[in-house]
Amino acid sequence: MTHAGTNSPRGWKFVLRALRYRNYRLFFLGQAISLTGTWVQRLAMSWLIWYLTHNYWLVGMVAFLSMVPTSVLTPIAGVLIDRWERHRVIVVTQALAMVQAFVLAGLAFGQVITPREIIILSVFLGTINAFDIPARQAFVVEMVEQREDLGNAIALNSSLFNGAQLIGPAIAAAIAGVFRGLGEVNAAGMCFLLNGVSYVGVLMALLAMRLPRRQVTSQPNKLSEDLLEGFRYMFGFPPIRAILALIATTSLFGMAYVVLMPGVAQQVYGGNMSTQGWLLSATGLGAMTGALYLASRRRIAGLERNIPVAAAIFGLGLVGFSGTRTLWLGLGLMALAGLGRMIQTASCNTVLQTVVDDDKRGRVMALYAWTFMGMSPFGNLISGAMAEAWGAPFTIWFSGLVMLVAAGLFQLNLRRFRRLVRPIYMAQSPPPMQTGDLLGREEITPPPAK
Repeated sequence: MTHAGTNSPRGWKFVLRALRYRNYRLFFLGQAISLTGTWVQRLAMSWLIWYLTHNYWLVGMVAFLSMVPTSVLTPIAGVLIDRWERHRVIVVTQALAMVQAFVLAGLAFGQVITPREIIILSVFLGTINAFDIPARQAFVVEMVEQREDLGNAIALNSSLFNGAQLIGPAIAAAIAGVFRGLGEVNAAGMCFLLNGVSYVGVLMALLAMRLPRRQVTSQPNKLSEDLLEGFRYMFGFPPIRAILALIATTSLFGMAYVVLMPGVAQQVYGGNMSTQGWLLSATGLGAMTGALYLASRRRIAGLERNIPVAAAIFGLGLVGFSGTRTLWLGLGLMALAGLGRMIQTASCNTVLQTVVDDDKRGRVMALYAWTFMGMSPFGNLISGAMAEAWGAPFTIWFSGLVMLVAAGLFQLNLRRFRRLVRPIYMAQSPPPMQTGDLLGREEITPPPAK
């Protein structure tokens, strides 16, 4: 195994260095297959709802209801994940998600699927994700043996999601083109079936891992006490609070384009599910570029500077996209927005993972997932109502403007943010950065007791 500072890998070996850990490599390959299938299903489901209703508000309402379980359950799930074996949690959640995809496919092929069935199965998947997402986020640190490679692992993990966003919608678009003669519902059914099959790969990878048994400390506290402790820990430290606030803003306003894309594809560009697929793939291409940039970084140092800049790039991409009616230009602006969103969220994730206490990691990552996923239902509802009243282009323009304001506010507090996280980094062994990377020779005040 190559250690930091000794025979350091170069080029692509350096960019992919977290893959030298066997368990992470298995996880990476399995997730690459599964997440691609997930994006195929996401695009097909959003298009199917639009095809059945042609109503922005109802599309937003379906998305809202599908995310409600995540909003309610994720903070509680975080407490339980700190008590349970995270590997086992992920195996169970992935198996249940596979069942959900196969049921969707069966209903579609049987021509009995309606918005009601989509809502019920989406709520079921939202309940699964409330446990799956924070468990997967917290599990990364168990697969990467050296802390200095954690940032690279998180960046590669983000590249998985965004690479899947690049490939998955393109596959869905191709399926829609090939099977359109069988009808839109059957084409969506093929997408659901493909997603169900994709879970086989991730389950095989998870079961092939060799993991030391994680020492889970017995918890004498009540669940409510542990939950309150997690909230006090997170909101009592300004850098964590600032990250969660920015992620919540992104989820509440910045992600409106995802919900509105079926209507934009048809009403603005005169297209269909294939057009929607290419637009989302363009976002994935930009995000994949951002992920590779982050994976190529040698140290975590300076990531906090990326956060407001990337949020501003995301906002500018959305503002530009809202005003164009030319498809090739829209594709380019979606790629720009994807680049900014990827660098912002992955940088936030990495900084968060490196400053959090390990015994609270499940709760912190659950709240991270809650701010991103838990705010989404309300964002979907707001964006659907706004688009129904004023149109999708105005709604996307407004979401971009909000992201620009959020980027400015984060930048104003960046100096204090950096002053507070530096002592935490310096106390780690080995530190994920060199002395002076954050604040040079300035006086450092210790972080509050946590």
